[in-house]
Amino acid sequence: MNISMDYVLEKLEVLLKTPSPTGNTEKAIQFVENEFKSLGIVTSRNKKGALIATIEGKNKDKEITLSGHVDTLGGMVKEIKGNGKLKITQLGGYVWNTIEGEHVEIETLEGNTYTGTIMTTKASSHVHGEETKTIEKNMANMEIRIDEVVNNAEDVENLGINVGDFVSFDPRTIFTKSGFIKSRHLDDKAGVVALLGIAKYLVDNNIKPEYTTNFFISNYEEVGHGAAASIPEKTFEFIAVDMAAPGEGQTSDEFSVTICAKDSSGPYDYELRKRLIDLAKENNLNYKIDIYPFYGSDGSAALRAGHDFKVGLIGPGVDASHSFERTHRDAIENTIKLGIAYLLSK
Repeated sequence: MNISMDYVLEKLEVLLKTPSPTGNTEKAIQFVENEFKSLGIVTSRNKKGALIATIEGKNKDKEITLSGHVDTLGGMVKEIKGNGKLKITQLGGYVWNTIEGEHVEIETLEGNTYTGTIMTTKASSHVHGEETKTIEKNMANMEIRIDEVVNNAEDVENLGINVGDFVSFDPRTIFTKSGFIKSRHLDDKAGVVALLGIAKYLVDNNIKPEYTTNFFISNYEEVGHGAAASIPEKTFEFIAVDMAAPGEGQTSDEFSVTICAKDSSGPYDYELRKRLIDLAKENNLNYKIDIYPFYGSDGSAALRAGHDFKVGLIGPGVDASHSFERTHRDAIENTIKLGIAYLLSK
């Protein structure tokens, strides 16, 4: 398979740099929607704003749905403090110390943006001494220092900043010469561009998949209900394309596509998993099989919502998930190739 990785990585860089915290994903959805449309693929939206792109298959009676999510970790303004700083509440599940020192962007209801930095309330060792080492990292002790001249809550409110405004984290995206991509939000923007890579391959080579195929781009996965609704009715198999998590005790790595056997929601479909493994072997792909005890996916959400279809989970290995993430272009390419092989199989 000749995969257009230059296209995939170019779109990945743009998507990573497009803020899309859970609940405020329209810009990212629009970007992906425009990419599908540029490939001549029909798209639609559900009422929650998720995107569905569809390629007609040889068999129109049954359909396959592949999912990826553009929503990311982030925050919301919880409180405007009397000192002109902001208290933040979490969007998605991450450890507070992974965002300490991070540059952020606050978006107001009017669409204006302001930059800032997440810090502890006792950030200066010259002022607080030993307390800077021992302060607990939590919502009570973390705040945003806004890059504006503000000394009190009224100054902040005059900027148009309000409780409920979205806070996005600087992705700090870097592509290395050795093929690594270092960035926040590779979960799951690496998976979303893998779907674009699959779609582009089919279109460029004028290939019809065996079954009509839907690309479901969800926007609430990080809070658990991304693919809970609006899955096309004829779907008989559903593959979530989401990041795999390398680490101690795991088999996943940053160069392979991982086929997930089980996560916190339970085992994925056994027959479908075996078929994906066989396809990876037949196509000489670098692949791993892994289990994630603290992980859930859009496939989990779909099953909990009561959908009646087989569910599988594949994706590129992403190191340090929900922190300062990293993957390699090879992992994304192997994910694309497995997705294509699956769609072309009977």
